[in-house]
Amino acid sequence: MTTHSPRPASTLEVSGSFALGCNYWASHAGIFMWRDWRPDIIDADFEALATNGIELLRVFPLWSDFQPISLLRGHGGRPVEMRFGEATLPADPVGRAGVSAEMLGRFITLCELAEKHGLRLIVGLVTGWMSGRLFVPPALEGLNPITDPVSLAWQMRYVRTLVENLRSESCVVAWDLGNECNCMGPSPSREAAYLWTASIGNTIKAADSTRPVISGMHGLSSPVDAPLSPWVIDDQAELTDILTTHPYPYFTRHTRNDAVNGFRTTMHATAESRFYADLGGKPCFVEEIGVMGPMIASDEVAAAFARVILYSLWANDCRAFLWWCNHDQTELVNAPYDWIGVELELGLLRIDHTPKPVLREMKAFHDFLGTIPFAALPPRHREAVCLLTHGQDNWAAAYGAFVLGKQAKLEMDFRHIEQSIPEAPIYLLPSITGMNCIPRRQWKELLSRVRAGATLYLSLGDGIVPHFNEVAGVELVTRSETTGLASVSLSNAERSVLPLVGADKIAVTAVDADVLGVRSDDGSPAFWKNRYGNGQIIVFAAPIETALTKTPGTFDADSPPYWKVYHEIASSQPCHRRLAIESPNLAVTEHPIDSGQSMAVVINHTATAQTARAVLNEGFAIGRIVRGNIENVGDANPLISIAPHDAVVFTIEKS
Repeated sequence: MTTHSPRPASTLEVSGSFALGCNYWASHAGIFMWRDWRPDIIDADFEALATNGIELLRVFPLWSDFQPISLLRGHGGRPVEMRFGEATLPADPVGRAGVSAEMLGRFITLCELAEKHGLRLIVGLVTGWMSGRLFVPPALEGLNPITDPVSLAWQMRYVRTLVENLRSESCVVAWDLGNECNCMGPSPSREAAYLWTASIGNTIKAADSTRPVISGMHGLSSPVDAPLSPWVIDDQAELTDILTTHPYPYFTRHTRNDAVNGFRTTMHATAESRFYADLGGKPCFVEEIGVMGPMIASDEVAAAFARVILYSLWANDCRAFLWWCNHDQTELVNAPYDWIGVELELGLLRIDHTPKPVLREMKAFHDFLGTIPFAALPPRHREAVCLLTHGQDNWAAAYGAFVLGKQAKLEMDFRHIEQSIPEAPIYLLPSITGMNCIPRRQWKELLSRVRAGATLYLSLGDGIVPHFNEVAGVELVTRSETTGLASVSLSNAERSVLPLVGADKIAVTAVDADVLGVRSDDGSPAFWKNRYGNGQIIVFAAPIETALTKTPGTFDADSPPYWKVYHEIASSQPCHRRLAIESPNLAVTEHPIDSGQSMAVVINHTATAQTARAVLNEGFAIGRIVRGNIENVGDANPLISIAPHDAVVFTIEKS
C-alpha cells in the first residue's frame, strides 16, 4: 500500500485554504463500525480515499458506544448508580466519565491509520443523531439531550474525556460539536440552544484551546427571520470558530424547485454558506453535501453537480467540501439502514469499492488546486451589502438576491438589519415585508449613506418604511392585495417583460423619479430610480427575491430576465473590476492579488456549453490560463468557452 504524507498543519486552517473530504463510516458496518471493529477494512478504505484526492474526513465516535452507561435504580425507581451494564465504572478519569476505554483505544487506532494515509480528521464529538436515528447511552434514553441537566452533565464529562485523550493525535485538526445536534431533541427557546452550545463548546475549549471548534449544525436561522428558530447563526458564530452548512437540495427549504443540475440549484451550497459566514462573521464550509442518490440524479449528473459546486465554493471563500459519505451502504441491515432508502446509495465508492464519477471530479479538483500558485484564493471583489430584514423569510430573500446578483455580476455580502452596516457603494433591501421591517435608526443610517453617494435598492413586499414618497420620488396613490398577475415592461431592455410575482397592486405617480418600467394593467410605474442627495434610490414594486426563490423554474433558460433589475443596480455605481462578462449564464468573480494582477474565475452553472466575450479594462490583458479554453487571448475582447457545469480560471495582468 502507498503511504501518504500528512499535511504539516495541526489544525483545520481558517485562513482561506480549501479542503476536500467526506464524512466517514467504515464500509463494512456503517454506524456500527465501533462494535464490529475491523481496522483492516478501515485501512483499505483510507487508502482508497487518499489515493483519490480525499484529504479530510469527518469521523464520529458514536455516543451510545463510547459512553455506554446504564442507570441502576433502587426502591421506587430511585436512581442509585451508573454502571457499564453490571460492571461498576472504573475509578480512573476515563471510567468516572462513563467512557469506554476500549472504544477510546479503537479511536486512537483510527487516528494512527489516518496518519498513515495522510488524512486529517474532524471529530464529531456528540454523535447522538445519525441518519435518522437517535443514539444515546442507555442511562440517558428518554431525556432531552438539549435541556435535561443529567444528560448535559454526562455529555460534558464525555466530551472533556474524549478531547483530553485525543488532543495529542496530530491528525485531529478540529473538534465538531457533533452531528446535527439540533436534531437530538427540541429546544424550547433560543436561550436553551445557546446554553447547550456554550456548555459543549466551552468544555472542548477548556480541554484543548489549540484547535478550532466547529458548529456541525444544519438549518440555522437569522435572528430577525420569521418564523424564528431557536438555533441561530449569530449564536453559533459567537460560541464556535467555524460554521457549517449541510446544503442538500432535497432537504433545504426552497431548493427542490429545480433539478439538482439547474442554474439556481448549483448555487445553493455557495449561497447558504455565504449567508452563514457573512451573518456570523466566521468562516463557513460545506460539511455535508450530496444529491441523495440515483432516484434524484444519475451518477454523471451528480458528478457535474459536484464539479460546479467545487469551483463555486472555492471562488466564494467557502473553505471546504465534504461529501456524504465515503461508501454506499446498501448491504447493511440495522436501523436506520433498514428504515429508509435514502441513506443507502450516497457514497463516493460503491460496495465493490469502485469509485463513482463524483470521486473522479473530486480528484480532478484536488489536482487543479495543486496548479494554483498560492495556498488560498484572495477574497473576491464585492460591490454590495444585502440587508435581511424583519418580517420576511430571510433565507428566501438572500437566496434570490444571491442568484440575481450572480447573473448581473453584482457580488454581495449579507447582513441582517440589526447588525452594523458596512461601508459599500450599493445597499440592497430585498423583498421588504411587514410594518416593522426596518428599525428607524437603520433606515436613517442607510439614507445618510445614500445622500453621501451610495445606491439603495428596495423591492416591495408589503413592507412599510417612513418618508417613502419623499425618498423614492413618487406619490403612492393606493395599495392593496393584487387581484391578478400583472407584469412590468422594462423601458431600457428590449423584450423584457417581467411578471410582478408576489406583488401588491400599487398605484404610483412619478414626481421626481425616472421611470424604468410600467405595469401592463394600468401603466403605473413599477420600476424606477430617484436621485437622493448625491446617491440614488432604486425601487422595484414586487418582492422578486422571495417570490422567485419559492417558485419552480424561475431561473430556467427561457424564464423572464429578472436579472436585468440587478443589472440596473450594478450599473448605478462606477465599476472597479478589470473584467466584464455580461452573460447571465455565467458567474464571474475577480480576486485582486495586487495593483497589477487579479485572478478571475468564470463558472458555467448551466447544463449547456456557454461562450461569452470578455471585456478587459484598458491596459489589462489575460495572463496565465490555469483552466479552460480562451480564444484570441491577445485581443481586447477574447472569447471564453466553458463546458457545462465547469469553470475557466485565468489571471488578469497589466499589459
